[in-house]
Amino acid sequence: MTEKQISELLAKYPWYEVARVAASGGAVRREVDVEKLAEESDGEIISRFLRKADYRIVAEEGDVAEEVRTEAEIGEEDDLVSEELAEIYLAQGLKCEAIEIYRKLSLLNSEKSAYFAEKIGNIEKNN
Repeated sequence: MTEKQISELLAKYPWYEVARVAASGGAVRREVDVEKLAEESDGEIISRFLRKADYRIVAEEGDVAEEVRTEAEIGEEDDLVSEELAEIYLAQGLKCEAIEIYRKLSLLNSEKSAYFAEKIGNIEKNN
């Protein structure tokens, strides 16, 4: 588009954002790297490989080495699980107990899990 055409568009349609950007010199034409666009991601390569010969990814049979917990296991002795209790344990030098409390709090309060993970990391770093 020529500068004259852009000026005419702006005169006729002052609200036309694209013409305003082009008139201000903000529109920059860049070369497109076609090879880069055609590259496949790792996930796409794996998916294509699996579809090609109907391969499947399956878990190994046998016993599970360690189960992933998604909920806190709180027994009767754990009725009082709080950040204050973890701080008391820290003040007493009971770092393992404080870390355990923070882990349970992280599972109970998933929205604060990053906060508790940082607390645990600080305790382990200062250990």
